[in-house]
Amino acid sequence: MRVAPAEAVAQGRRIIAAIFRDHGLRIALLFFGLLVPLWVFVELADEIHELETFYFDEPLLWGANGMAAPLLDRTAVAVSAIGYQYGVVPLDSLIVLALLYARRWREAVFAGVSFAGSALLNLATKQFFQRDRPSLWESIAPETTFSFPSGHAMGSMSLAMVAILLAAPTRWRWPALLLAGLFVLAVGASRVYLGVHYPSDILGGWAAGMAWVAGVYLLLYGVHRRPWHPLPRRSGGDRLR
Repeated sequence: MRVAPAEAVAQGRRIIAAIFRDHGLRIALLFFGLLVPLWVFVELADEIHELETFYFDEPLLWGANGMAAPLLDRTAVAVSAIGYQYGVVPLDSLIVLALLYARRWREAVFAGVSFAGSALLNLATKQFFQRDRPSLWESIAPETTFSFPSGHAMGSMSLAMVAILLAAPTRWRWPALLLAGLFVLAVGASRVYLGVHYPSDILGGWAAGMAWVAGVYLLLYGVHRRPWHPLPRRSGGDRLR
């Protein structure tokens, strides 16, 4: 029995709508959280590997330096410290421990792999590209390691992405998105203000951190599972592990 063209179109629309209704978050995450950031990182990495310069790097650095003031100096140093050893690292550990205490095993694995993998990936990529730090002026918080991609940007983005994805199915999704976004921007801006990173380092760190966490999420949660949702039960009543 042939289906009328109008009915076939309507049926196709229903199928597409059902796919986006059931899997819209993962489709968006795959495209905007994984593929687009990977493309950005590859483009940046290719230019840096060929020792090319970015037209926006030095102007943005000099613009940030032009705003220098004692209060901004202290703020940038504090935000930069919170963006890594005094904020991101303790929070990473606290989140994993809290999830383990709550017996959210899959969420704990997701957070732990995201945080640890991001740190290791950052160390490896820094050693591979060995990009020197900016030297336009003497920084008040100098760094001696390589520059690309920014560890502060990558670490803060990884923390932000984990928080956003864990909060996505809850009522805290929008506060988490807002606070995480502001935190990531503040950390990245502090590194440029201090003159220890090129803006392209920050973009590379954001892109790498976002892509890594999105990939871990999609790998661990597959098609149907998502954080905080119970796993299906076996016919005998035992939960699937």
